[in-house]
Amino acid sequence: MTLSEVLLWQEIKGKQLGIQFSRQIPIDEYIVDFYCKNLQLAVEIDGESHTWEGQYEKDLIRQERLESLGVTFIRFDDLDVKKNINWVVNSLLEKVQELSK
Repeated sequence: MTLSEVLLWQEIKGKQLGIQFSRQIPIDEYIVDFYCKNLQLAVEIDGESHTWEGQYEKDLIRQERLESLGVTFIRFDDLDVKKNINWVVNSLLEKVQELSK
């Protein structure tokens, strides 16, 4: 796990947001950073490798495939997790509440 993944995991493990997240979960032929099965919510942290040439297109194909299976995505930048974890957690909580309705 990357540092950002560790930092976010510390905030969401053990139903801290009221729901269960798992980490490094395979869905179809892909692996998502974090996943809430009950809400079909994937949480991705985009680090530096996501800025490499061609990576945006690969990420888009991957996300579209998983969305076609009913998975909802929320993405955070690696630096946001490291520098503004409270904002990230609050944004994730808002998404959880939205999907829980």
